Amino acid sequence: MTPWLQQLWAVTAMNLRNLPARLGTSLVAVVGIGGVVAVLVSLLSMGEGFRAALELSGRDDVALVLRGGSSDELSSAFDREAVSVIRSAPGIARDERGPVASPEFYTIVDLPMRSTGTSANVPFRGVTDRAFGVREGFRLVAGRKFEPGKDEVIIGRGAYAQFGNVDLGREVVWGSHTWRVVGVFEANGGLAESEVWTDLTVLQGVYRRGNTVQVVRLQLESPSALSDVERHLDADPRVNVTVQSEREFLADQSRILVTLINYVGTTIAVLMGIGAVFAALNTMYSAVSTRTREIATLRALGFGATPVVVSVLLEAMVLGLLGGVVGGALVYFGLNGYQASTLNWASFSQVTFAFTVTPRLLMTGLAYSLILGLVGGLLPGIRAARLPVTAGLREL
Repeated sequence: MTPWLQQLWAVTAMNLRNLPARLGTSLVAVVGIGGVVAVLVSLLSMGEGFRAALELSGRDDVALVLRGGSSDELSSAFDREAVSVIRSAPGIARDERGPVASPEFYTIVDLPMRSTGTSANVPFRGVTDRAFGVREGFRLVAGRKFEPGKDEVIIGRGAYAQFGNVDLGREVVWGSHTWRVVGVFEANGGLAESEVWTDLTVLQGVYRRGNTVQVVRLQLESPSALSDVERHLDADPRVNVTVQSEREFLADQSRILVTLINYVGTTIAVLMGIGAVFAALNTMYSAVSTRTREIATLRALGFGATPVVVSVLLEAMVLGLLGGVVGGALVYFGLNGYQASTLNWASFSQVTFAFTVTPRLLMTGLAYSLILGLVGGLLPGIRAARLPVTAGLREL
């Protein structure tokens, strides 16, 4: 070990051994930095959970066909003839019943939030039994499926947890029509779990839309078949469509809100980080001032200024790291998997999601805590290095 490293190790070990003597000021820095990390990671985990509910639930081998120029399902519409043209495109998977295509009617209804009682927009989708096959992981977790031709609905697991008036067997009124809740379903934690489903023809009749649907979902033979479907439909003058993979469509839907959440989370973390840096500065200045004699003695014995500066920085980073671990642990054990809902700005309806604290977010929090500790220890470290040896020795 080189003399420089020996000096650094000796000074750093002395600093860390003295931490219990400064427990109060050290805890202020740890709690301050831990609070910043907790806020940062919790906000980012909200964005990660929302993104997972949308983008990560999409599939590359499922295509969504909307009317040309439409960016969402509400602004799209197809009649029966257009649906037939779409179903005839090459590249669509087939079974004994023909092309695996799911025409779907999409609208918005109101439900009260269980937590507050305030009204929220909830997607209401009319589907055929084809919809069950093009949603990955679809299965009933309670009750049964709705019967075709009846005023019955099934509700996604996320919507069931977040909204009121949807208990099994209960009747719910939307407009002038009454529906009975007969089942609860899940779909790999995806967007469908935020929705209410019923029979397509029943919902079309209630809204007096004839044979109109908003979107057609297609099970593709393979992800590469998307281009075949798109080329065929673009060349057909009978339809004007936009074709996207389900994953791409849902990624577009989530982008605005996820970007906003990340921006807000980062901004708040930076502002709170300034306060945490001052707490760390106070702690480290206090540490330097209480060790004036030790630092002066070490300098008189031949210890260089650089090991003194680096040792103070390392001490501050240790405090920052402790704060990062505490903040990350609080968020992970307190929020990871917590079910919530927020407004999807693309569709203006509520989307249920779970806070998702990933290893990447925890590492981001730890990196930020180290940066805060480093910044908080920089000026005290420079002060310690510039401390006049004679002034320090006078205190002996």
